[in-house]
Amino acid sequence: MNAPSPEPSPEPSQKPTPTSNFYAELQAAWQDRRAATAFECMDGTTRSYGDLEAGVDRMAAALRRLGVAPGDRITVQVEKSIAAVELYLATLKVGAIFNPLNTAYTPAELDYFLCDAAPTLLVTTGKTREALAPIAARHGVRHVETLDGDAPDNSFGRGSLAERAAATSPDAATAAGVETAAVAQDDLACLLYTSGTTGRSKGAMITHRNLASNARTLHQTWHFSPDDVTLHALPIYHVHGLFVCLHTALLNASPMLWLEKFDLDAVVERLPRTTVMMGVPTFYTRLLADNRLDHDRVASMRLFVAGSAPLLAETHTAFEQRTGHHILERYGMTEAGMITSNPYAPQGRLPGSVGFPLDGVDVRIADDAGNALPHGEIGTLEVRGPNVCIGYWRKADKTAEEFRADGFFITGDLARQDPDGRIAIVGRAKDLIISGGFNVYPKEIETAIDDIDGVEESAVVGVPHPDFGEGVIAVVVPKADAELSADKIRAALADQLAKFKQPKRILVEDELPRNTMGKVQKAALRERLKDTFTG
Repeated sequence: MNAPSPEPSPEPSQKPTPTSNFYAELQAAWQDRRAATAFECMDGTTRSYGDLEAGVDRMAAALRRLGVAPGDRITVQVEKSIAAVELYLATLKVGAIFNPLNTAYTPAELDYFLCDAAPTLLVTTGKTREALAPIAARHGVRHVETLDGDAPDNSFGRGSLAERAAATSPDAATAAGVETAAVAQDDLACLLYTSGTTGRSKGAMITHRNLASNARTLHQTWHFSPDDVTLHALPIYHVHGLFVCLHTALLNASPMLWLEKFDLDAVVERLPRTTVMMGVPTFYTRLLADNRLDHDRVASMRLFVAGSAPLLAETHTAFEQRTGHHILERYGMTEAGMITSNPYAPQGRLPGSVGFPLDGVDVRIADDAGNALPHGEIGTLEVRGPNVCIGYWRKADKTAEEFRADGFFITGDLARQDPDGRIAIVGRAKDLIISGGFNVYPKEIETAIDDIDGVEESAVVGVPHPDFGEGVIAVVVPKADAELSADKIRAALADQLAKFKQPKRILVEDELPRNTMGKVQKAALRERLKDTFTG
């Protein structure tokens, strides 16, 4: 049974209207440019904004005919495609809640998400449907449909949901009642899961206001114009690719060079026709490793953006020396979208800094009690603004823990703010690893390792990695007389954890370092192992 949506009833100033629906704002942005290119695919085919709108209408009609109602969750684990974008926008249009999941998650991990989100509809791939259908049935999911990427004939994609959409004519879509749903600004638009230090994922409740405010602010801050062309090589199951990169291009009604994933050759080939590229630091280290990257290759570029993981100062410097471009680093998180950005003016982009708070966003550096600290002191970064989610799905206790009484959200990141307002992230209060732009929580991995026969205990840490930012290392202590190897542990984890969470190095040792109170000293492990991938 679907749980009632936990968001509060709209205040009088928050009456549900179609114009409060974020999809309506995007659609209005491209109404005068419906013939313009929205997507250019890897095979050279293009989709116009008119094509996109028609696809959204037909997908919305398919959702309505499946019984999807406003407030219902739609859980989606599919590969990147334009059809998946149409599904996302159609979900917003009908007033439902989009719940994207990393494509690397295993069926064992999906079991938790389907239980917690209680979706009406699960959209997966034909390859994974058989494994996921019994799990969905166990959790009362009414419909399981498939979406397998874009069709070669430039139609509405492949899979059972795409077929439902394609079978609906534009007139029939209108007749099916797919007018943009009336929503309040603080009604939920998306449910994005982010892990906690206990290993249990939390669903951040993202509203239409959150999406709209961040998209407008970034569009203005980063000086988008109708002449821009965005290179989109990010996945679309998290904030960076789904919200930041996609929303700014759609709100700008400008073309995207659409890559299903980061492909070095494809990126290098398209850079001369690109003006804006967004990526994780790994994108830039891989470009720097290719001798085709030079000033001429990026002559058309005006903006390179990096996020999802810290950008090393040496990467920033090396990229500027090679190309003449200063990468713009910004800072954000699942619960708050983008929070800060380095200035648009290149001379204001400083290595090691994530810039200034965005317009309309309040930040403070605070002590453990939430008291603001003086400039220059290190404390926890807290944020408040229209970009911040309204809490965690079905976890009122976690919401209460992470939000102050005055509305500030506790990010868990340690930061310092200069007198001029510039922010530098100096560490993480939470036991978090960011590898390749993805959040990895040690407790979840330790729990999986400790369940393996022959394991006494384990500790997981992240250390510098030249390609991924941080690499995951597991130190495992076997039980007495147990025959345990790194290969055995790796094999046991293969079906339990997404690949990005699996340790890149597993060490079997006699004991873990502890203090006098018996607590495992992860700092000592990190220090000892810090050169594992870079030394």
